[in-house]
Amino acid sequence: MDGFFTISEAKAMFEKGEISPAELASKVAEKIDKVEGKVKAFVNTYCDEMLDKAKGLKEPKTPLWGLPIAVKDNICIKGKETTCSSKILKGFIPPYDATVAERLSAAGYLLVGKTNLDEFAMGSSTENSGLFTTHNPWDLSRVPGGSSGGSAAAVAAGECVAAVGSDTGGSIRQPASFCGVVGLKPTYGRVSRFGLVAFASSLDQIGPITRTAYDAAYLLSVIGGHDPRDSTSAKVEPFSFENAVKEGVKGLVVGIPKEYFSEGLDPEVKEKVEGAISQLEDLGVRVEEISLPHSPYGVATYYLVATAEASSNLARYDGVKYGYRAEGVKDLMEMYLETRSKGFGDEVKRRIMLGTYALSSGYYDAYYLKAQKVRTLIKRDFDKAFETCDAIVTPTSPTPAFKIGEKMDDPLTMYLSDIYTISVNLAGIPAVSIPCGFSSDNLPIGLQIIGRPFDEETILRLAHNYQMVTDHHTKIPPCGGE
Repeated sequence: MDGFFTISEAKAMFEKGEISPAELASKVAEKIDKVEGKVKAFVNTYCDEMLDKAKGLKEPKTPLWGLPIAVKDNICIKGKETTCSSKILKGFIPPYDATVAERLSAAGYLLVGKTNLDEFAMGSSTENSGLFTTHNPWDLSRVPGGSSGGSAAAVAAGECVAAVGSDTGGSIRQPASFCGVVGLKPTYGRVSRFGLVAFASSLDQIGPITRTAYDAAYLLSVIGGHDPRDSTSAKVEPFSFENAVKEGVKGLVVGIPKEYFSEGLDPEVKEKVEGAISQLEDLGVRVEEISLPHSPYGVATYYLVATAEASSNLARYDGVKYGYRAEGVKDLMEMYLETRSKGFGDEVKRRIMLGTYALSSGYYDAYYLKAQKVRTLIKRDFDKAFETCDAIVTPTSPTPAFKIGEKMDDPLTMYLSDIYTISVNLAGIPAVSIPCGFSSDNLPIGLQIIGRPFDEETILRLAHNYQMVTDHHTKIPPCGGE
């Protein structure tokens, strides 16, 4: 396997004594040494610390005992620099752990490193990172997706057993699709956002990126659950998703929204997604066409709601208490201006300005309030669909991974790469992306399975059962396999 392990494989090997945590950590460190210079998935790695901790591991074996896992660099880990891949947070060391980091640590994980992202999670390609661009392990000339591109690329290249990312408009699922791995965006409120650096607070959600749907279910069981420190955390009981996903799917009804298979969808993506739908039918799933009529308004709605919330959330970065501060300024106002002008990248500044405009006097009702009303209509579309369907299946992205630099000069085209994922965040419901084939250029293609609120079990069951009869998720990218 040359360092490629799933969570379940590693745990089974631990139990049989076929490999120790120290040996697994060593294999991961060797893989990072071999491919990281090309992939550039990590902002920081902690291989020496990981190896030392692995050597000292003793019983009892907690759920993630000895498993090397990477964390997106917008999730706070006490004592570890957290930059959100932005110059403005360079040198920021959180004095506390995010709840997710606490739960990973309590479960016995080994921190591999903090992964690269589009600055403050604003982007679909990781090209908007204020540090460097991550490369897709399947083709180093292409993007890994975004904003969790570093996490997805690290899993795909075998630089960790699993990773944790965040998803505001597709930022877990789209890079998972581009990199040929599994990415789960849980229901809003399923996983605590305490310690996640906020982009758009009503949309952000932390979730797992793994090699299999079973692993995603297992990791969700660890990181999910109520947290009193997050006012938006749902009061749901912990659940062992990994046990539930093994049940069959015969008799489940899956809806296929006609709006997701129209203009703009790459023919090869359409072919592979339709093939996956046929495979689900072979497993006993019943398929019916549905309509989500307000989906075409999703992108416009998202880029009003998300930017408005970003404008508010990012006001705190002013150079006063932490992070980057401009030097050689005359007064406080100039310090604010210079710090934010030089500390933020172009895409972040674009979104702050969009959001500030949408919230400004005289435009609030015309833009932000109207967007919130359309958001409600989008959610109602899903509610209606789930009256007759157990899940909804769509492409994850309209195209496979595109070339680095291809869309950087056209923000609207870049925004449209999330056209199939954005509505899920607006509605606050769960969705998972799984590999369903490859393009003629040997680039992964993703299938998105969307579920009812807090019904991650059903979409993970469908994903797991699909992976039991297909092998797309077992393929190794050219770079990672070197």
